Amino acid sequence: MRVCFLGTGGSWPTRKRNPLSFAVTSGRTNILVECGEGTQRQMLSAPISPIKLDAIFISHLHGDHFLGLPGLVQTMSLNDRTNDLHVYGPEGFDVSFEKAMTMCHYHPRFETIPHIIEPGELTRVKDLNIKAGNADHGIPALSFRIFEDPRPGRFNREKALELGIPEGKTWSRLQNGETITIENGEGTTRISPSMVLGPPRKGRSIAYSGDTAPTDELISIAKDSDILIHEATYSDDLSDKAAEYKHSTATQAALIARKAKVGKLYLVHSSPRYSRQEKEKVLLIEAKKIFSRSFLPDDLDCIEINR
Repeated sequence: MRVCFLGTGGSWPTRKRNPLSFAVTSGRTNILVECGEGTQRQMLSAPISPIKLDAIFISHLHGDHFLGLPGLVQTMSLNDRTNDLHVYGPEGFDVSFEKAMTMCHYHPRFETIPHIIEPGELTRVKDLNIKAGNADHGIPALSFRIFEDPRPGRFNREKALELGIPEGKTWSRLQNGETITIENGEGTTRISPSMVLGPPRKGRSIAYSGDTAPTDELISIAKDSDILIHEATYSDDLSDKAAEYKHSTATQAALIARKAKVGKLYLVHSSPRYSRQEKEKVLLIEAKKIFSRSFLPDDLDCIEINR
């Protein structure tokens, strides 16, 4: 499972940070979360192709999360994409998406299908599950938990040899959940996967806050996730602004990470005010005081999520 940060900033582009967008890849599945302006250009420098995107998820309809969609869809069309594209967003998304897709005179060569998703709703995109939660941002807004199915338990090699199961394809078949039969001195024996596999293991998971003030629901959405991608628009000295505009400070993001017992915290959506003289470092310093496994990714950073 891989996350590539295409844009990590908030509000508008700076020299260092594009507006927010990140891609998640798991096996044969590729989804995009958020689509700030310029996302299609960022993808030229990332290991993710617009042609191979299976779906796009938008947390809310502020421009820095949404304005890149028309350009990205046009880029897909001009590069001969033919597969339908499913795009998901909160209440009102279908109307805004239709306006965005019709404000220019071009006709995609594929169907673009908008879906409204409600908090609590679970969406399946090939190998990935995406559960929506509420974000507290003053307008209809979502957070997301993106997770894989449980993985098979570990293969017990010693037990397999003890049962007389020949190495090779039969082991692979058992690992894939198939019951097999083997011939031995006592006749035919059926071997089920449970005889040689340990208990199922949790799939990998990513939680994403969207733009939001801190909420208990977000702690629930992020609970025990491998990583939490959380907005950190402001530092502590501007906590009053964070409350006014229903955003989070870096400290508040770290508190969510600690309470949810996540593996790692990645801070995104910093205000452009912190781009001056690298002032954004204060965000990471404040977060690390609360949650040591905090990181401030750059645009085009990619991370592998391993267990």
